[in-house]
Amino acid sequence: MVHHGYNGKLPFDAATALAHVCAGDAKLAGLIERVGVFGLKLDDAPSPFESLLEAILYQQLHGKAAATIHRRVREYFGGDPSPQALLSTPDEPLRACGVSGNKTKALRDLAAKTIDGTVPTHKAISKMSDAEIIERLTAVRGIGQWTVEMLLIFRLGRPDVLPVTDYGVRKGFALTFMRVPKSRALEAADLPKTEVMLRRGRKWAPYRSVASWYLWRACDLAKSSSGPPGMS
Repeated sequence: MVHHGYNGKLPFDAATALAHVCAGDAKLAGLIERVGVFGLKLDDAPSPFESLLEAILYQQLHGKAAATIHRRVREYFGGDPSPQALLSTPDEPLRACGVSGNKTKALRDLAAKTIDGTVPTHKAISKMSDAEIIERLTAVRGIGQWTVEMLLIFRLGRPDVLPVTDYGVRKGFALTFMRVPKSRALEAADLPKTEVMLRRGRKWAPYRSVASWYLWRACDLAKSSSGPPGMS
């Protein structure tokens, strides 16, 4: 029996979710048994503005470099800036923190759309559907669907998100459900098509976020073992 690492903040019952996905998909149940604890921890950013500000700064950068830039921005503002403070700041201090010109434009658009209400408050977003959140937040320059899906899973704890464009989820899916020869490394051609993932994902609804979390862990298992998990 898998024990779940529910941290008291998820808006769904992890034990119920695990029982549902295991009952619906024996292969996924096998992966869950190997991984063990469901350890999804939610980001505690106070609002979508702070979450997306960090997401923009981290885009296309290695984690350490992005963390340094994020720290410099927070040091300059004395914490996370307010949308108005960000709009009122000239480009030069942001450039000195390491923020590129394109990211500065994205941050200003994020700030403006937060002020005009396009980007909702945390209280407001908690009452919105996943589809509405994706529609609203992808209106911000530099924010795509994948970024919003990560916010849905890791900030809001939404239970039914399957990020089919995420490389880790695609790789975990291939390792778990597709026959890949153990004699060679996984290649781009081995990764599943979107429709294949969506079709299998129907078995996991309405807890596809839980399945996604375990598909990420399948990649970790593959690194730590001599062969990919889930093969038979």
